[in-house]
Amino acid sequence: MIIGITYDLRSEYLAAGYTEEQTAEFDKDDTIVSLETALQQLGHQPIRIGNAFQLIKHLMQHERWDLVFNIAEGLNGIGREAQIPSILDLYGIPYTFSDPLVMSLTLHKGLTKRVIRDAGLPTANFMVIERIEKLTDIPFSPPYFVKPIAEGTGKGIAPDSIAHNQKELIAVCQTRLDKYQQPVLVEQFLSGREFTVGIWGTGDQASIIGTIEVILLTHAEPEVYSYINKERCEELVEYKYISSEKDPIVKQAETIALDAWKVLGCRDAGRIDIRCDAAGHPFFLEVNPLAGLHPEHSDLPIICNKLGIPYIDLIRTIVDSASQRMNQHVFKPKTG
Repeated sequence: MIIGITYDLRSEYLAAGYTEEQTAEFDKDDTIVSLETALQQLGHQPIRIGNAFQLIKHLMQHERWDLVFNIAEGLNGIGREAQIPSILDLYGIPYTFSDPLVMSLTLHKGLTKRVIRDAGLPTANFMVIERIEKLTDIPFSPPYFVKPIAEGTGKGIAPDSIAHNQKELIAVCQTRLDKYQQPVLVEQFLSGREFTVGIWGTGDQASIIGTIEVILLTHAEPEVYSYINKERCEELVEYKYISSEKDPIVKQAETIALDAWKVLGCRDAGRIDIRCDAAGHPFFLEVNPLAGLHPEHSDLPIICNKLGIPYIDLIRTIVDSASQRMNQHVFKPKTG
């Protein structure tokens, strides 16, 4: 197949003057090279497209592909991860990973947790705060955990994200509201173990790849899987593979994760983060339906590496899952 690749390249945005934090979710050059190489080894013809602006330019030049491998995070707006899927849907071009509805929903951590809660799956008590005045109405007790409503890669998460009283809560919420210009999620802080669960497949065909426990090392920022800890994960974090056959808590975490994946309608592959309370009960944290694919540094490939699953097999599984949607009937616009 001719497979186009859409992505936001971190080096391009840095060269344009964006900061390290602003570009934290974007892909490194070697991620694109690795993906391109894997697709070639699978017998496909990969074509680099780039970001949403570049995709539009290619489409206006009447370029088309059998499938688009989409890993673009998007730049602006709370629905930024839905931008490229929306454009491709408009043109009737199939693509990897979730559709615009799922991408928009899951980037908004508060709306996602409402769906998860309504589905009867465990998630910590929470509120979405748009204005400081609303902090007088928190219906659950501290400690609290605060993060921006629609950021990834630990952006906006630091040790002060944990608030032990009303004064600390007001301070951290005001700081995040001012900096990120979006609502914040205030949750009841979960002080137990943290897991990342890898999943591949769609709907009833979805299954667990495996689970790693996130263990913060001595010099890491304490208690939180923060932006700094993620950026410097090689020196600050241990990712420990835990078999669900040997650990009943991991088994519970994987059950919650797979149920959440299906409830949310995620496709092809991704990750779900789970954290336990002090008593060891696992709770849904958030989902990443557009997980990073750096072969060595991204969580989903790390899980595969721990299990001896080659990177090429992960990419093959994603393409095979997405390919099942290629023959679905769509109305394509006339070109020429």
